[in-house]
This record gives sequence, structure tokens and C-alpha cells, in this order.
Amino acid sequence: MKSESLLIKNARIVDPASRMNQEGDLWIEDGKIRAIEKPGAIPVKPGMRVIEAKGMIAMPGLIDLHVHLREPGLEYKESIETGTLAAAAGGFSSIACMANTLPVNDTPYVTAYIREKAKAVAACRVHIVGAVTRGLKGEELAEIGGMVREGALAISDDGMPVMNSYLMRKAMDYAKAFGIPIISHAEDANLVGKGVMNESALSNELGLRGIPAAAEEIMIAREIALARLTKCPVHIQHISSAIGLEHIRRAKHDGLPVTAEASPHHLTLTEDCVRSYDTSYKMSPPLRTEKDVEALQDGVKTGLIDAIATDHAPHGVIDKAVEFSEASNGIIGLQTAVPVTFKLVADGIVSLDRWVESLTVAPAKLLKIPYGTLRVGASADVTLLDPKREWTFTPESNCSKSQNSPFLGSKLAGKVLLTLVEGVVKFSDISLK
Repeated sequence: MKSESLLIKNARIVDPASRMNQEGDLWIEDGKIRAIEKPGAIPVKPGMRVIEAKGMIAMPGLIDLHVHLREPGLEYKESIETGTLAAAAGGFSSIACMANTLPVNDTPYVTAYIREKAKAVAACRVHIVGAVTRGLKGEELAEIGGMVREGALAISDDGMPVMNSYLMRKAMDYAKAFGIPIISHAEDANLVGKGVMNESALSNELGLRGIPAAAEEIMIAREIALARLTKCPVHIQHISSAIGLEHIRRAKHDGLPVTAEASPHHLTLTEDCVRSYDTSYKMSPPLRTEKDVEALQDGVKTGLIDAIATDHAPHGVIDKAVEFSEASNGIIGLQTAVPVTFKLVADGIVSLDRWVESLTVAPAKLLKIPYGTLRVGASADVTLLDPKREWTFTPESNCSKSQNSPFLGSKLAGKVLLTLVEGVVKFSDISLK
């Protein structure tokens, strides 16, 4: 599809990178942001398509730091094509895909495959995250330099934490040399053991093995210690515990290059959801307590948690339609992230500017990509949101191959109406005149 001349009129334009939050008109042409002016100041030219956006929010295209696309090898769960369609429908113009594919993205050949396949079929930008170790086994380093040469922007142990501290130290040394961050799944696998939910009185009541919050806290502390040693930027994924967050606070106070993300589910759901034994509520790390949720929400509010990231983790029926203890971890989240987390704005917990920042310029800075802004001359990656429109997330509206979401059938408030990537419409639920 070709980029068009497009005028978004009378929107609330929010761009934290430019400290902008104002009513105005946004002009897009040749894939770039051409102008932002007061309402009515940009004349409508012949051939220009116009969107009347009164009451809507126009913001930079959203960026998701944490997505599992499953391709190559696990296409029954998701593919690059379907995963990016879900991303575009959720307002994301850029996503970062994790390495736990089959084969694992631990060589330049797999990195190159993902890059080229994304060029051919993706509905949004796909940024590649390679594996820290070969096969994600935590035994020897992956081909980090080769993956970086083929386009990897970071390396991660997501899903399979590296328990060998010396090996993680060497990974940080290499990552720092190549100018990329380490993205860490901070859980002590030995403490997690065969646990399937948060360790608490509730896990005892339900007869399910627990995972103590200490499993996360210990590994966050280790990653911070290694960041202090190596000076390598370290990003902590899907933080879930209040004490883990305190480790992040101290690291930032000390000026260490440590950042963190929280997922929509850890920001809004608690362990009490597991009472249903619905495997859609099984995830890694597990849902925690109300106290943890409140701490995470405050972390997003203050910026202690830099970014919101979905941890979109599609699974087939055979992975989830089993006993809770046997089910795979994770849920899909690309199409529900906006309404689920925008409720924090609607409820006055997080400011609109901070919410947009956590989904745009903050992840862009972490990945060192030139997006997440509406500055004049920037790429026209734009998301248009109707903050009050109610809708129901149904199997029919779900673009993912998988259905593992606790929000299926839920009425949600806040609907993405338009997603542009370099001025090209990738998703639209709005009339273009």
C-alpha cells in the first residue's frame, strides 16, 4: 500500500517526546509528519484524505518491547503475518520479537530469516531480539555478533533464564561491546521449580505449587549487580513484584543503566483470578497480590517502570486446554493492551502523557530506534484512539492464531481506530473521506 496525503483534524495530539498535549490538526504526506497546527490552520488540498477526529487521541505509533511471534517453527501458535496483524489492530506500529522460536534465534541465519520474512508479510515494523545462549539452554553464548550484523537490536533469555552468573556476565560484556542491551527474564529457575502460580495462602488453598516472589527478586538483584560490574544496559522484563521494583528503584538511584517493563496483566490482574483454574491466567512470572499490582501501577505512574509491554504469548488449544499445572505459560495481549491499560488513565492512576510515553518514546529509546514521536519530519507512525468507545474482544475480532486470553468476551473501553506505519494504513476502523 502507498502512503497518502492524510489530514487528521481536531484530535488531541499527545507526543511526550515533544512535550506536546494539545488539540490540533496533523498532516501526513510521503510517509512523514509534515505539520502539526491549531485546529483549522492546515488547508485541505486536492487529493488529501481527511479524518474528523474530534474527541480522539492521536499519538505516535505504539511500540511493544516484548512479543512472541513463534515463527519459525511454531506457526500453529502464531506467524509473523498473523502476529503483526494483531499488533496493527492493537495500535502497534513496531514490535520486538523474542528469540524462543524453533529453531531458536541464536544464529545470524535465523535472524536473517525473520528479517526477510517480516519484510515480505509483516503489517508493522518487526525489530529482532536474539538469544543470549545457544538454544536458550544457558550453557554457551549464542552468535551475538552475527545476529547483530543481521539486524538484532538486543539479546534476551526470555522464557529460559540464564542461571550461570559468569555466562550472563560474559553476555553483558559482549552486548556492551556491540552497543545493545540485555533483556532479562529475571526468575531463578531453581526457585520456580514446578510452581504454577504465586506462592501464598491461596496457592495452598487451591492445591497448586507456588512460585515465591523471591525467585524474581533474586534475579533482578543479580542482573543489577552484573550491570554495575559491566556497565551494560539491562532491561528487566515483565516485572511482577513490589520488592523487585524496589531493587529497580535503588539501581536507578545509583545511576545504573537498568530499565524495566510491566505487562498489562500484571498491572491489572491478581492471583485471585486463578481460583477459576482457567489456564488463561497461567503465566511466567505468575500473577501476584493486590499489593504488588498497586506497586506496579505506581511504578508506571512515576516512570520507575519505563515501559508497558504485552508479553504477547500465543499458544494453541493443545497447550492450554489441559490441567492448570500442565498448561503452557502466557496469554495473547496485542489487541487488548490499549484498553486494559488505558483504564489506568481513565481511573486517574496514570497520567495520559505518562501512559503514552510508556508505549512510545520510552521503548524507542531502549531499542535505539528512531520512532515513538510525532515531530515534524519523523516517520508517520501514528495511532488514533477513541478513548470512550466500548467494544467486545471476540474470537471473530481476534487477529491472532491463538485464543488464550482472559479478556475474550470482555467489554472494553478504548478502541484503536487507525494504525499507520510510515503513513500507510495498516489497520483502520474509521471512515477516511
